[in-house]
Amino acid sequence: MAKANPLQEQLLKAGLVKKSKVAEAAREQNKARHAKAPPEPNEIQRDAERARAEKAERDRALAADRKAQSRIAELRAQAVQIIEDKKVPRAGESEYRFSADGAIRTLLVNDDLRKKLSSGALVIARLGDRYELLPRAAGDKVRERDASMIVLDHGQDTGAAPSAGTSEDDAYYAQFQVPDDLVW
Repeated sequence: MAKANPLQEQLLKAGLVKKSKVAEAAREQNKARHAKAPPEPNEIQRDAERARAEKAERDRALAADRKAQSRIAELRAQAVQIIEDKKVPRAGESEYRFSADGAIRTLLVNDDLRKKLSSGALVIARLGDRYELLPRAAGDKVRERDASMIVLDHGQDTGAAPSAGTSEDDAYYAQFQVPDDLVW
């Protein structure tokens, strides 16, 4: 038999513990010393592990959110750069009105710019508190990065089907003459 712990011997001599209890404690100690499986975690360890897992999940979510926000800021910066680089110089004294943010805005343009805007060759983009004219290709690049910066695009395919009464309406309104110098 293995030599007992001196404290165990003293407790046995004093009659405070039984020999079976001492043997059981020795077996438990031996089992704990030579066991291959780690001891079962107690409640505090489980709570700590759960807290670590929750913190790791929150950290992952925050990192993903920060990454998404930085990507949005990067795309917006690219769109601003495109607008700055590709803006068409405005010239003219004719007013071109369009709707933005629930209000009617006005740009001064010449007849050539007006025709290009109407045909969709040019688009209007918002840059801070001002509006710039862009060629269609640059407008498409800006739209890919931040669609909210494009304010007016007559060339964009809306995908809306014409109404059924269009030909009847056209025939009716053909009887009314529209002056050539009418500008909205």
